[in-house]
Amino acid sequence: MNLRDIEHFPEFDNLDLIARQVVEGFITGLHKSPFHGFSVEFAEHRLYNKGESTKFIDWKLYARTERLYVKRFEEETNLRAQIIIDTSSSMLFPYKSKLINKLSFSVYCAASLIYLLRKQRDAVGLSLINDSIDFHADARLSEVHVQMMYNKLRELFNPENIGLKKETDTATILHQLADTINKRSLVIIFSDMFGAEDKEKLFSALQHLRYAKHEVLIFHVTDKRLEQEFEFDNRPYKFVDMETGRTIKLNPNEVRETYTKLTSDFIKELKNRCGQYSIDFVDTDINKDFTEVLQSYLLKRKRLY
Repeated sequence: MNLRDIEHFPEFDNLDLIARQVVEGFITGLHKSPFHGFSVEFAEHRLYNKGESTKFIDWKLYARTERLYVKRFEEETNLRAQIIIDTSSSMLFPYKSKLINKLSFSVYCAASLIYLLRKQRDAVGLSLINDSIDFHADARLSEVHVQMMYNKLRELFNPENIGLKKETDTATILHQLADTINKRSLVIIFSDMFGAEDKEKLFSALQHLRYAKHEVLIFHVTDKRLEQEFEFDNRPYKFVDMETGRTIKLNPNEVRETYTKLTSDFIKELKNRCGQYSIDFVDTDINKDFTEVLQSYLLKRKRLY
């Protein structure tokens, strides 16, 4: 499922329903049986350890798999995740629909991850950032907490709640969050990384998260065709910086080669520096479905636990 599929939902802001459909569809596609390989981790079961009580063995599951699993409980959570979403104005690109843009893609991915984390009995929190921290909730397990996060995410579908000319100060905010998130967590960041003019400050902030013993997974969210490959028609355009309001008129053909090289170099540097800090960096295209995001999260989780 991708953003264009969701466009046809009667209630596109029903995050509970959409997140469930995205995750359950992903699980079904991952394996025919929900009780093999990866799926064991989010089927709310774990392998039975020899010598422990047989009280909580799922015998119906044993009959299907011939393997012993016990049911997991909330107190068995072994992961805390903090989802951070960049809500600066550049995330509203392409600014033609409140549904198909980088921010809405990030919202649906975040909602799906929240659902998946809850299914795994893992605690999850949410932070919304731009040039300040607009919202922050520490990781918790309760259903009330989950619904509160869904409500905050729904508010992001209204561009008026974001507004144009809202800039990003990613480095400063990540430093603040590194000090705010007290317990060791998996920090999941959705951002286009635009506005990071001082790259060394950004890299310092990412190092701060790692120094605080957090694991970090970055989804670099872009419209790849337009923002990385610069595939605009051969005619004059007026380009508007959504964070500053500055405008420039030009023909894309005249600058495409220079633009794509600079963009490619910036992304390569981001990937290389993240690799040095043992940070997972995923170049994420909003025109693709959500599978890559969920798979990247599961791979990260599997390496950690």
